[in-house]
Amino acid sequence: MDTTDEAASPLPTREDAWRLLNAYTTKPGLLRHAQSVEAAMRAYAPRFGGDPERWGLVGLLHDMDYERWPDPADHPQRGAEILRAAGYPEDVIYAILTHASYLSLPRKSPMDKALFAVDELSGLITAVAMVMPGRSLLAVELSSVKKKWKSKEFAKGVSREDIAAGAADLGVELDAHIALVLEALQSIAAELGLAG
Repeated sequence: MDTTDEAASPLPTREDAWRLLNAYTTKPGLLRHAQSVEAAMRAYAPRFGGDPERWGLVGLLHDMDYERWPDPADHPQRGAEILRAAGYPEDVIYAILTHASYLSLPRKSPMDKALFAVDELSGLITAVAMVMPGRSLLAVELSSVKKKWKSKEFAKGVSREDIAAGAADLGVELDAHIALVLEALQSIAAELGLAG
C-alpha cells in the first residue's frame, strides 16, 4: 500500500501539468520520454495501492527542468522549486527528486521506487522501438528488449544497472517489470508517434 500523503494533498490536473511541462520542455524526444514514464507510472500505481493520477504526474514532470538545466547541480532541483511554487504536493516533488541517484535521497514510498525503476527502462524500450520496422512500439516484444539489453553498444546512455536495481527495489522480477512497462508504452504508441 502506498504510504504517501495522497489524501491530504490537493493535486493539479493532468492538463495543468502538461502545460507546465511544455513551458520548460520543447524537444520532442523529451516530451515523448515524459509521456512514456507517465504511462509506466500509471500502470504501476494500482499494483501498489497508489493513485494513477498522482503517479502519472510524477512521471510526466520528473524531467520537466532537464532541457533548460541538465547539469546535476540543477536537475531536478530547479524543477522541484518550480513545482513547489506552483503548489504541487510534497510527495510528488520528493519522488521526482529521488530519481536522481546523485542526490542520495532514500526512495521511501512505492511511488519513489517506481519512478526510478521505470525511467531508464522507458528510454530503452523507446530506443528499441526506433530500430523496429516502421519505428513501431507495437512490434516490440519482451525478447526484443532483452536482446538489445545485452548489446553494450545499443542505447549506451541507458543504465541497465539502474533498471535492474530499480526493479529489485520495487520487488518485481526483471522480465515482469520489462513486460509491464512495455505494455504501458504500447498503450500510448500512437500518442508517441511510434505506432508504425
